[in-house]
Amino acid sequence: MPINKDKIAKRREVKEHKPDFVRPESWRYVRLETNWRKPKGIDHHQRKQKSRGRPGLVKIGYGGPREARGLHPSGYTDNLVHSLGDLEKLDPKKDGVRFGHSVGTRKRKEIIVKAIENKFKIFNARVSASGSKS
Repeated sequence: MPINKDKIAKRREVKEHKPDFVRPESWRYVRLETNWRKPKGIDHHQRKQKSRGRPGLVKIGYGGPREARGLHPSGYTDNLVHSLGDLEKLDPKKDGVRFGHSVGTRKRKEIIVKAIENKFKIFNARVSASGSKS
């Protein structure tokens, strides 16, 4: 059962009123991806907001609701874990677990066993609790 449903719904509702931020001129050139890049040129038309009809710039006012920030889409808070000590500070009812990329397989298995035992939600397990490398 997902938690924080109301916060996730509020975030979704706010997102409906935001423009789609696309990289300037990405609609013009195939070689440019659509993912956002800030226009930095001194005469850039979009940075200066010269002409109407241009997509908006990313600004602080477009942020999501404060109470929904840091929430995973599942409703749990997203917490980076590097050791068993980090796991002890968290609450399984509201905190989810994401392993740091530098955590190796051996320590990851130890943490997974402890996390499953305490009924944590794990976002990037990448290895089974009993798992053997195959």
